[in-house]
Amino acid sequence: MKKKMALCTPIPEKQLAVIKEQCEVTICGELRHGKGNTTEEQTKEECLGNEIIILGDETAGRDTIGAWAEQGMKFMGVAKGTPATVDWGAIAEAGLELSYTPGRNRVAVAEFTMGLMIAAARNLALSSTGLQKGEHLGAPAEDVYKVPDVKNVIWGPLDENHPFTDYGIGFELYGKTLGIAGYGAIGREVAVRAMAFGMEVIAYDPYCPGEKIEADGARAVDLDTLLANSDMLSIHLPVLPSTKGMVDQTWFSRMKPTAYVINTARAAVIHQRDFVEALQNKTIAGAAIDVYWQEPIPANHPLLSMRNVTLTPHMAGLTTDVDQWSGTMMGEEVIAYLEGKPRKYIWKVQK
Repeated sequence: MKKKMALCTPIPEKQLAVIKEQCEVTICGELRHGKGNTTEEQTKEECLGNEIIILGDETAGRDTIGAWAEQGMKFMGVAKGTPATVDWGAIAEAGLELSYTPGRNRVAVAEFTMGLMIAAARNLALSSTGLQKGEHLGAPAEDVYKVPDVKNVIWGPLDENHPFTDYGIGFELYGKTLGIAGYGAIGREVAVRAMAFGMEVIAYDPYCPGEKIEADGARAVDLDTLLANSDMLSIHLPVLPSTKGMVDQTWFSRMKPTAYVINTARAAVIHQRDFVEALQNKTIAGAAIDVYWQEPIPANHPLLSMRNVTLTPHMAGLTTDVDQWSGTMMGEEVIAYLEGKPRKYIWKVQK
């Protein structure tokens, strides 16, 4: 008799074909109804009675997990880099291990982080938005496709009305020091890319051996050194009880007044009021962030009116490629379970 499997996130066809040799697969959750179109209660009911349950972004609290376990769930997977949408304690109480997909979007986030660093350093968002709003433009042309015969085309003259004066000319990443707080899968990918830009990379992670950091060409440092020397500080910390609000005034006050904070991790690791005040008071020079304490960000949030902040709507970790990476990893986990082999990606609860 085939095992029953509830699948809420894509798995590549090649692996799914192998799984279907031993499993009766039912499509559930967001894979069935679309992104953001399922409630926990709906997911709970659809997945009941399955031995193998694979979630994507669906939520599963204590009651849901308890019900699944009572109905025969023996394998649970969440195709996320940090399985924050499920109750870890309830899974442990059910005597189960949780498969997840660490680093599934590490390349997507790392590339986006580099983009935010460039945007912050060169005022890209400020200048792009300014032009679209009608700032610093020339008079309308009769024929925009008629090109003047001018050898040196410039946006001049350089006076008080020039965009360079208004937006600032920015600085190069080359030769600057990038500090990385949290040297996990994403932090490492950022480090490698930053070094290709000619940046010096220093990293703080008390849980990562210094030799591992230095094998990549970065330098392992303590927190004081990280904060005092970073021209750009990129946050890659998980949200844990010990990290909530960790990046606060005690961090900002030790940073260079010319430094920028980049956050593509989670907003909860930054103390919101301290962060806003550090930006307002120019304790730090600026920031580029992709994540917020409430999402969507409230329309009256002070960050929205700051010219020294680049904002994007939580898009760093999502590309057309990410589902392929997470699906492949989760497919490996399911196949290992079916074959009675050890699984590679087991979530360990951190504090």
